[in-house]
Amino acid sequence: MTYNAGHYDVIVVGAGHAGVEAGVAAARMGAKTLMLTLNLDMIAFMPCNPSIGGPAKGIVVREVDALGGVMGQIIDKTYIQMRMLNTGKGPAVQALRAQADKALYSREMKKLIENEENITIRQGMVEELIVEDGICKGVVTESKAAYYGEAIIVTTGTYMRGKVLMGDLEYESGPNNQRPSVKLSQNLEKLGLELVRFKTGTPPRVNSHTIDYSKTEIQPGDENPRLFSYESAEQAIDQVPCWLTYTNEFTHEVINDNLGLSAMYSGMKRGTGPRYCPSIEDKIVRFNDKPRHQIFLEPEGRDTEEVYVQGLSTSLPESIQHEMIKSVPGLEKAEIMRPGYAIEYDAVVPTQLWPTLETKAISGLFTAGQINGTSGYEEAAGQGIMAGINAVRKVQGKESVILDRSQGYIGVLIDDLVTKGTNEPYRLLTSRAEYRLLLRHDNADLRLTDMGYEIGLISEERYQKFLEKKQLIEEEKQRLSKIMIKSNETVKQIMDEAGATPLKEATKAYDLMKRPELGYEAIERMIEPNDALNDEIKEQVGIQIKYEGYIKKAVEQVNRMLKMEDKKVPEDIDYDAISGIATEARQKLKKIRPLSLGQASRISGVNPADISILLVYIEQGNIARLAN
Repeated sequence: MTYNAGHYDVIVVGAGHAGVEAGVAAARMGAKTLMLTLNLDMIAFMPCNPSIGGPAKGIVVREVDALGGVMGQIIDKTYIQMRMLNTGKGPAVQALRAQADKALYSREMKKLIENEENITIRQGMVEELIVEDGICKGVVTESKAAYYGEAIIVTTGTYMRGKVLMGDLEYESGPNNQRPSVKLSQNLEKLGLELVRFKTGTPPRVNSHTIDYSKTEIQPGDENPRLFSYESAEQAIDQVPCWLTYTNEFTHEVINDNLGLSAMYSGMKRGTGPRYCPSIEDKIVRFNDKPRHQIFLEPEGRDTEEVYVQGLSTSLPESIQHEMIKSVPGLEKAEIMRPGYAIEYDAVVPTQLWPTLETKAISGLFTAGQINGTSGYEEAAGQGIMAGINAVRKVQGKESVILDRSQGYIGVLIDDLVTKGTNEPYRLLTSRAEYRLLLRHDNADLRLTDMGYEIGLISEERYQKFLEKKQLIEEEKQRLSKIMIKSNETVKQIMDEAGATPLKEATKAYDLMKRPELGYEAIERMIEPNDALNDEIKEQVGIQIKYEGYIKKAVEQVNRMLKMEDKKVPEDIDYDAISGIATEARQKLKKIRPLSLGQASRISGVNPADISILLVYIEQGNIARLAN
């Protein structure tokens, strides 16, 4: 018999990286928010790699921060190493990556949530949803507590019917030997949601005292570390290095000789694993021509000796893992503190979601994070904040917020999920974004802070600082367009140092900066410096000027795309009544129910001819309505 445990505006099930962003966003938008989690000691826990960021993913963290989220602020407080990746390449692929003190990260996030106004946090196992007339109205826990809400966000990660696999060992479990969520998974199926079985895994953790670091290559943090959050203040910390080593022919021999014992290859595994984060067994089989693979030794924090063996994710038996580890240079005497394992879990087929992350079948029910078929903490956080925003907007009767593909990697991520679906755990890559020159690490605030402020997640003080930054950027661009640089000894020396062609005539500083070999710093040495600018603004000025032509072309492409997004598809459209559309396209359109022609055009199996027919049908329908 259930009892009424209270009523809330928004209920968040789960407190991982999606759950915390959803809960904090909802609360800060004024919603009375309940967060339910299996274990209060596991809030925002990192069961896999102890890091935040990386290619594409690091940009998502910046986007979450620009919208008013919290992941960036917490990692800036708890990192042990910070590195900007791909600095030798263009700004479109540069991204920040932090090695985290994972225990401290979790504690700091828990502290933030506990002190957040409008959040009530409870430990409890949610077993079923309360659904009446197709509307989700609450949740019921195993202790029979019934919590009622206007919007429910499920962010259960990899816990739904979780099963750990290691060799022939198999047992029900969530990550890190936590309890799995079994009945909620069954309840979702009963309510008509289609689930799919996915897999992920982790490598062994070894004792730092037993590693011979002299046989490895040191990987230090940046000398002047950048930060994720636009609100974080720079701080001087002693960074902790990571270390690089490699597998070899002996490692590969151990793995090949024991492939039949791996849960991955013995037939025990039924879930689909992540293509872009494969197990070491997968690497050896798929890339059998490679003599070695990189292994990064990543400390899990300042107050622990556990080291994460990045690149050695495995589901081999524990005994074989010991043998495999000892074949790697530097790890000959390494002691495994926690063995690696694979974990299978249920995920929701994401094409069942609207772009708001609300389920199509059940009004008021949202899902976010790995339950939607993604991999990674960052992808989860990006979905979490959008689900939190849209849940509150629905409760408040306001228009939903949907990022398009030109506004952020979060928009790319969600559009890919709800439009194309995924056959494996989805990982964000820069190659997935057709407008990646616009979606850079450096300009996340310029793209999304206005939106965050309008939603109510950016404070007035922060917004005014942002407006000041925008003004300084534009003023500096204007100043540089008016300064003429003539050749002199100083200019000749600077040009020569940069390997630039000497000036033949006076040139505007603005135009000179467009040369590939000259950055803002070089131009600044040729003219009177602007002391009002910090390094971040100077970087932005340099990028905007240097890539002006490319950015302009990308914006033109976006504008053409937005014309397709502006052509809305009526919700009540009858695809069976449209003659000429291919059978496959008709089936896909009926399943996805795209909101615009732009979204329809991205559905696999829908061809340009189908879009043309659909466009004519819609426009004829509009004409008919106008005539009536």
